[in-house]
Amino acid sequence: MIAGLDGLRFSHWQAELRPDGVLLLSFDRAGESVNTFSQDVLIELDALLERLVLDPPKALVLRSVKEKGFIAGADIREFAEFDRKGTIADTIHRGQQVFQRLADLPFPTVSAIHGFCMGGGTEISLACDYRIASNDPSTKIGLPEVKLGIYPGWGGSVRLPRLVGAPAAMDVMLTGRNLSAKAAKAMGVVDKVVEPALLIDEAVKLALKGTQRPFKQRFLGWFTNTWPVRQLLAPMLVKQVARKARKDHYPAPFALIETWRRSSGGTQALLKAEQKSVVKLAGTPTARNLTRVFFLMERLKGLGGKDPHGITHVHVVGAGVMGGDIAAWSAYKGFEVTLQDREQQFIDKAQSRAQELFAKRVKDDAKRPAVAARLKSDLAGDGVADADLVIEAIIERTDAKRELYATVEPKLKPDALLTTNTSSIPLDELRGHIARPVQFAGLHYFNPVALMPLVEIVRHDAMAPQTEQRLAAFCKALDKLPVPVAGTPGFLVNRLLFPYMLEAATAYAEGIPGAAIDKVAVKFGMPMGPIELIDTVGLDVAYGVGQELAPFLGLSIPPALSNPPEQGKRGKKDGQGIYAWEQTDKGSKPKKPDVPKDYKVPDDLEDRLILPLVNEAVAALHDGVVSDADLLDAGVIFGTGFAPFRGGPIQYAKETGIEVLLERLKALQAKHGDRFAPKAGWDNPALRD
Repeated sequence: MIAGLDGLRFSHWQAELRPDGVLLLSFDRAGESVNTFSQDVLIELDALLERLVLDPPKALVLRSVKEKGFIAGADIREFAEFDRKGTIADTIHRGQQVFQRLADLPFPTVSAIHGFCMGGGTEISLACDYRIASNDPSTKIGLPEVKLGIYPGWGGSVRLPRLVGAPAAMDVMLTGRNLSAKAAKAMGVVDKVVEPALLIDEAVKLALKGTQRPFKQRFLGWFTNTWPVRQLLAPMLVKQVARKARKDHYPAPFALIETWRRSSGGTQALLKAEQKSVVKLAGTPTARNLTRVFFLMERLKGLGGKDPHGITHVHVVGAGVMGGDIAAWSAYKGFEVTLQDREQQFIDKAQSRAQELFAKRVKDDAKRPAVAARLKSDLAGDGVADADLVIEAIIERTDAKRELYATVEPKLKPDALLTTNTSSIPLDELRGHIARPVQFAGLHYFNPVALMPLVEIVRHDAMAPQTEQRLAAFCKALDKLPVPVAGTPGFLVNRLLFPYMLEAATAYAEGIPGAAIDKVAVKFGMPMGPIELIDTVGLDVAYGVGQELAPFLGLSIPPALSNPPEQGKRGKKDGQGIYAWEQTDKGSKPKKPDVPKDYKVPDDLEDRLILPLVNEAVAALHDGVVSDADLLDAGVIFGTGFAPFRGGPIQYAKETGIEVLLERLKALQAKHGDRFAPKAGWDNPALRD
């Protein structure tokens, strides 16, 4: 035992001196299944490192003893609490100085990484002299802080550019993307990649013998951080970021680039500049809302629980775009899937799309055939009898769905679940003739299935709680986020999205250019404009949803959506809708007519688009479509892409001011009609907490 550690008890750290003089420092946060850095963890580490200087080992190897990865980063719960208390600067300073104490140790240090290594886990690894990673597929290294509206603040933004060069480092930090062990080695983030079983032995060898990094990496680490190069590179980086994000929406990437561009001096001076910048960002509405979105996502993940879903075989009826893609995604995620339709040609098309998905997602060529084999064509529907879950994804007609259920349900196993992917039909209209309504539910995916994370679990009065639990666990297995919603028309997402799209179509019918409408929505923070969205969803789908929802919501349908679209003009899928669409290397792209230079966009257009959605959100909360405001915001963010930095429609209403929005709605009502009249629910205490 090292003399400096005699008699000390640690709650989160275990120190073991090997016979060869190398100290194994193991992180095992007490009371948690995952390692994260809280303040007591950092304080304890600081005390431990201080004592190591008194009686130094030959070297130190840092590792995790948790089964679930290396280190997930900072404890976000605690981080948010310190932000509320106004002590975030102290929190960041402590992390910086503890990691700097590690960097200053007078003996070699190695970080042995296995599993996820995120945020603070990567930053403490960067403070070590060397890094070694296991080649296990679960090993992922990243700095995702930009997704929380900040950037690495415990020395990561200082050390990574000096280690691998500014361009590569900025790519990692500005995108928040993860690196595999192989990619991290190629970039120079880690020095060696080994089999998991050899990780600690090889880490010890690395600690005792060291290694020389390639000259190119060392040169880039120096050259790209010199003052002249920083002045040249920074504007180029800003231009790249500006193509994807607006500075007023997401200030963190721009602040990272600017702090790096102008900061000079030794490590402490750079750390001080990093701290000042990150503290300022942490106090912005963007950071607070993105942190809130993180917790909302964790809540939805938790709905899956720990109980098994008991589903191995999924049978999908309907091989259109939605049904086929649901089947493909289920097969990709490990389920045995049978796909049924009335004609083989539809199944064949779905199989072709599935092969494209597998080619993109399954990187190992040797594993791809096994994934593809899990998706089986089933024209006759024989898979129904063996299925644990049946998902109906046929045409949006109540009579057609009821007819299908009458033929499918008698063949089901006793514990099998029957679900519908209907996007708007109330479940009370569908369950009337079902023999086992307790095992019937809605399972509403969003298009494109591979990209949209949300699935609505649609309830009805006769559904069993166990059915909801099993479906939530199934969604978890698919890496989807479930949100339970009432089975009223449009459920949650389409109920809110429809007034937004309808008002856009109304504005378009009035002569406001589609490109101008889209530009206003994107400026607000939506991922795409509503006219482009109508084309993407499909004019046929928008028409069908409109027939269901317009009477329920008391809205009139403008010409663009009042009739079924002409053949071959359904939107993106046909190459022609409101816009013409052209094929590019990255998929279809709308050709939007130029807006005349002298055209003036109406001052109230943003409110006309956004406030119907917010108004309907308030009404949906009032009607109990979801159980609380947080679930509503989560559903709309993950189901529509509603500006995450605004925290969701209810959070947006709170931050803007309830009275302010009510006045705007009344002004729109006076100018444009009663469709803007404030709906029931604006007096809900949940809007004022």
